[in-house]
Amino acid sequence: CWEIGGGYGSIEAEEFPRAIGRALDLGINCFDTAEGYGMGNSERALGEALGSRRDEAIVVSKFGMNYRDKPNLRDSSRERVVTTIDQTLKNLGTDYVDAYLVHWPDRNVPFEETMSALDDLVKDGKVRFVGLSNFKKEEIEACMQVRRVDIVQYGWHMFDRRMQREIWPYCQENGIGVMAYGSLAFGLLTGTFTPETTFAKDDWRSRAGGSMAGMRLFDALFGAEAFPRNLEVVDELQGIAAKYGRSLPQLALRWAISHPAVSTSLVGCRNTAEVEDNVGAVDFTISDEDLAEIDAIFSKHGVDPVPDYWIEDA
Repeated sequence: CWEIGGGYGSIEAEEFPRAIGRALDLGINCFDTAEGYGMGNSERALGEALGSRRDEAIVVSKFGMNYRDKPNLRDSSRERVVTTIDQTLKNLGTDYVDAYLVHWPDRNVPFEETMSALDDLVKDGKVRFVGLSNFKKEEIEACMQVRRVDIVQYGWHMFDRRMQREIWPYCQENGIGVMAYGSLAFGLLTGTFTPETTFAKDDWRSRAGGSMAGMRLFDALFGAEAFPRNLEVVDELQGIAAKYGRSLPQLALRWAISHPAVSTSLVGCRNTAEVEDNVGAVDFTISDEDLAEIDAIFSKHGVDPVPDYWIEDA
């Protein structure tokens, strides 16, 4: 639910609760948000949209990005854990969240402090499961020494497959649930962009190539040099989707959840039509031949989906 918090340009706010309701009707029950999405706006909007149907949903939120204090952007201290969960619960209008994740690693605070604080939230009944987002493998291992990591969250889509190197195998070996975000490559795999597409100033994709964590990868998606080449890849992927009588988003989501390590795929929706289209990803399988053809398309256009740098590296 990042989009409704702001950062993706203009969104019709009245469409959001209808989209959430339709998702629940269709059996989609996992909703991901964060305190940092619109300074709590995303959490509040999700809570209002769920309303009396809260018990039908698995609500996941994240903390640790202190956008009000840019010099200290990341804060996963015990104090922050304790104060933020209470605000998150208030925003969501609930007395617990199903899963609570550290949004980005705060390397100025011992992981032991963060994980023990999260464990206390579980004991207090405010949180059911705890997890990490965007942590390196060795950092997950360090956290596991303090308290079991139940869930992790990482970017995963056709254009970014870095996690298959170490993270996915580690999660499979240790029984850690995986939430894959950005499954439509932040809109690139919707098939709606053209070489003339530009992004509004309030859309973070307009800042591709900037200094924000992970922005180097986003430059590889939306940067001036990469964008036209990526659209050529997308155009060829449309042909594979057509073979199955599916939309490109359905093909992309099916691809994302086909990896055995992935428990669920996170995707944003602006309206009920997008929700209904996304559901079509669950009832078909991509053949091994077409999976190989997808790989060949990327190679043909010189697009490396497994870059050798970490998501924070500039």
